[in-house]
Amino acid sequence: MNAMNDLKTDHTNAAWHQRRLDATPRGVGVMGDFFIDHAKNAELWDIEGRRFIDFAGGIAVLNTGHVHPKVQAAIAAQLQRFTHSCYQVVPYAEYVSLAERINAIVPIEGKAKTAFFSTGAEAIENAIKIARSSTGRSGVIAFGGAFHGRSLFAVSLTGKVQPYKAGFGPFPPEIYHVPFPAEGASLDETKRAMDHVFKCDIEPSRVAAIVFEPVQGEGGFNPIQKDAVLWLRALCDQHGILLIADEVQTGFARTGRMFAMEHYGVSPDLMTMAKSMAGGTTLSAVSGKAAIMDGPAPGGLGGTYAGNPLAIAASHAVLDVMAEEKLPERAQRLGDQLVAHLRAAKAKYPRIGEVRGLGAMVACEFVDAAGAPDADTTKQVQAAALKRGLLLLTCGVYGNVIRYLFPLTIEDSVFAEALGVLDAAMAETLA
Repeated sequence: MNAMNDLKTDHTNAAWHQRRLDATPRGVGVMGDFFIDHAKNAELWDIEGRRFIDFAGGIAVLNTGHVHPKVQAAIAAQLQRFTHSCYQVVPYAEYVSLAERINAIVPIEGKAKTAFFSTGAEAIENAIKIARSSTGRSGVIAFGGAFHGRSLFAVSLTGKVQPYKAGFGPFPPEIYHVPFPAEGASLDETKRAMDHVFKCDIEPSRVAAIVFEPVQGEGGFNPIQKDAVLWLRALCDQHGILLIADEVQTGFARTGRMFAMEHYGVSPDLMTMAKSMAGGTTLSAVSGKAAIMDGPAPGGLGGTYAGNPLAIAASHAVLDVMAEEKLPERAQRLGDQLVAHLRAAKAKYPRIGEVRGLGAMVACEFVDAAGAPDADTTKQVQAAALKRGLLLLTCGVYGNVIRYLFPLTIEDSVFAEALGVLDAAMAETLA
């Protein structure tokens, strides 16, 4: 059936919602019961013509907005040349030049190299492969509350059971978790837990890598303490362990810098990135110190679609847009504005808990009268905003956090409109 004719035949959200339930498995959870028709920058319209302001950004993928003209033009130009050759069969210069551009901006000491893949989970899995190959070790340490992807090894590193790990075990061995030292948490507790792992589970000389998110995404937008990053770097240096920074969600200007690690003044050995690096096309990367990246033998890394030409073209355009439109600086300005707005709301509504974030990676908690996490209220605020045309996402180990992932290119007028909608949603549910 012709797709366009199919849309004309069934043009209601309700009809497509039922078709989705009949045709696709329940394990692919879907937030909305409406279907997108078209989008521009921070706005989208569904197939019935309703407008929404997008503060979800495809889960942090659209820092440069929907259909940015320069990204669109780059993809269109590449589409006229070729769409696929498999880089490992017939390479193309744009892959190499993008690697050069990434190598020049990642906060990694010394000579860096970069390999491209398709998804964040692929990047994480390949970072672990590179770490194991380079060190000759097998153990990996991650953190509670972490999210590193849905493939089996990536979900094993993830520190949140529901809905990511439930029913999918057993998981690969030699993966260990310690408490995440978020700002305001006890770094001493993390240090004691790490010492316990080294004494009771695996000796440091068998640990290949420690992997962490500078700001936990699904875990609740929790920035790590700067002292914790300094401690992790020293610990890894002491024991010959590689430090991996997962910047899949934090990268490409979201935190007010191109990469969140720039806030901490610490160089990781390896970095993973994806999401907003290619304007909504499927591209991810692992960057790292050259000697470490060269650990795997030829053929050990890659993938049929890894570094797809259309996505590579899009990523070149994204880097251009980030520089020309000064998106890191804009992220900081908009993030500061949002934090101030949320803290003003917190003064009115006691059920707003902590407001936190780094740059434009901002979130707020919702709590009950006793100060405990309140997932129900969080869902009510989200639903009230959606009813008014504002897309918001929840996160957090207890599901009581709303995160704000607007495009960094959002017009000031649309941003102000969204904050007004948010105010109305909170007044309805919290007053």
